[in-house]
Amino acid sequence: MDRKKRGREQLCSVCWELLTEPLRLGCGHGFCPACISDSREARGCPVCGQRLPSIVEHPREVGMSPEDGWKEDLCRKHGKKLLLLCREDREVFCLCCEKTQEHRDHHLCLIRDAAKECQEMLQAALRRLQKEQQKAEELEADIREQRTSCKYQMQTERQRIRSEFNQLRCILDCEERRELQKLEEEERKTLDNLAAAEAELVQQTWLLKDLISDLECRREWPTQELLRRVNAFVLPRGEIWTLRKPKLVSKKLRRVFRAPDLGAMLQAQRELTHVQCYWEDITLDPFNLNLNLVLSEDQRQVISVPIWPVKCYNYGVLGSQYFSSGKHYWEVDVSKKTAWVLGVYCRARSCTAELALGRGAEHQNAHAIYRPQCGYWVIGLKNAFKYKAFEDASTCDLNVLTLSGAVPPLRVGVFLDCEAGTVSFFNVTNYGSLIYRFSKCSFSQNVYPYFNPWNCPAPMTLCPPSS
Repeated sequence: MDRKKRGREQLCSVCWELLTEPLRLGCGHGFCPACISDSREARGCPVCGQRLPSIVEHPREVGMSPEDGWKEDLCRKHGKKLLLLCREDREVFCLCCEKTQEHRDHHLCLIRDAAKECQEMLQAALRRLQKEQQKAEELEADIREQRTSCKYQMQTERQRIRSEFNQLRCILDCEERRELQKLEEEERKTLDNLAAAEAELVQQTWLLKDLISDLECRREWPTQELLRRVNAFVLPRGEIWTLRKPKLVSKKLRRVFRAPDLGAMLQAQRELTHVQCYWEDITLDPFNLNLNLVLSEDQRQVISVPIWPVKCYNYGVLGSQYFSSGKHYWEVDVSKKTAWVLGVYCRARSCTAELALGRGAEHQNAHAIYRPQCGYWVIGLKNAFKYKAFEDASTCDLNVLTLSGAVPPLRVGVFLDCEAGTVSFFNVTNYGSLIYRFSKCSFSQNVYPYFNPWNCPAPMTLCPPSS
């Protein structure tokens, strides 16, 4: 039956010949072009009579084409509205087609439901793709941010590397100048000693020549006079005179150059740079100041002055600021001094206020108060060359530690860490090398910076953070 219908659809409705160039009208019936052209007077479909356009001589121009005149929502077999969809074949058909064997046992649904499902599926796919697009944009933004961050990190690291190597070059240049200066000083002293020895030898040589000349002249004396005076003057001088050898100068250099440990120096420099982040703007406390101390107008410098005939052995002065927690750092310029004491002070219960502050202390016991037991964590300089640290001892005696360093500290950095219980002293002159560190410090009360210019008239100056 279906084959017959399909065969009929392929035949012209007028001449019943096989359609080679079919022309299908709006009503759904098909004809060959020759049959339509012969029916010039026709104004309707030869089969159903449906009204045609006025011009039939040019059927292609009036929409009488195989596809243009057909409505897409009508079944090509039955001319009925397409309402159903076969899910297996993905074909649409009308209710009449449903009764055929072609789509039996297939899953059918209404076109509008299938269209709604398709729209929902498309919408879901669209949302998913939009999310993927958003993720792609976010990833692209992350990549751009990573690129920017990478460039910034590389630039920062590049600057850090250059800075580190500049520090190395600076350290090497300074060490080279320092070593050459020491070598020149040793050369000058050695040459001076050799010159002095040479001068002494020249003087002895002239004396020896005079003595030899004198003895040669006396050999020509008459026999009686020679015998009479030889024992009294001539022989004693010739026999007693001995060449005094000059002080020997070592042929070897006193000190042989050794390359500095750049790693340790850089580590010390980094540690100094780290603690300098906690630099405090310290000033000196003008209250309770001894008469022999004079502060500058900005309260950053203290000078000791003698008050005749009164003898004062205490020159201590505290900082205006005090600390009970946190990390704090300050620097002191002692470049022109031959004696000083500096560090921190915390009032201790085991020492009386008079002892702790050193009021009326005797000169020979003036350093006795400088111990942690009395609340002092300090280091000092005596006699221009002796650097000391004052620690507690197992006995009541003061434990004074002698400090050594290749470079005398002209500028001393003090770092107080209240939580860690440490007080550290740095030689800023020598790239921040550690001079000494007090550990396990117990601060029961507020901690004050402490300064003592001692009996040296040169100034002791607090350095501002900007320096």
